[in-house]
Amino acid sequence: MCGIVGYVGPGADERALDVVMEGLARLEYRGYDSAGVALVNGHEVATAKRAGKLANLRELLAEHPMPPSSTGIGHTRWATHGGPTDQNAHPHRGGTDGKLAVIHNGIIENFHALKSQLLAQGITFTSETDTEVAAQLLAIAYEEAQDLTAAMRQVVNRLEGAFTLLAVHADA
Repeated sequence: MCGIVGYVGPGADERALDVVMEGLARLEYRGYDSAGVALVNGHEVATAKRAGKLANLRELLAEHPMPPSSTGIGHTRWATHGGPTDQNAHPHRGGTDGKLAVIHNGIIENFHALKSQLLAQGITFTSETDTEVAAQLLAIAYEEAQDLTAAMRQVVNRLEGAFTLLAVHADA
């Protein structure tokens, strides 16, 4: 079973990572095969993710600290598409500028057809997940709309299945 955590604090509150990691720890009882976080940092989104237990992500964060942030999302994953690997762990990025990250619970049933369309447009993928398809679609929609809410509505209308998406964008 997956879990999603999101946090937006006041501008001076730069404890998003602590809040998100505590939320993920509270979800451990549900079972999962990987975990990851994304933090908005100025005009970038920093990500960290690892297959295995939350302890693996904590170890990565100790070795490679993330920047302070007041906005973050986190995810524990139970694989539906693609094995439990670092590359398949959430969050997934969309676009080429590093400003968008998506996490997802559920299943996107039409992701194969959507991925084929994106591949035909020259989009490259780094994972085997349906979530990365949603991230790439959201990046394209955001580029056109320049509004994350409008872009999310547009993308959700194209997706089939039972799912929840959570996204952050450095400019939104």
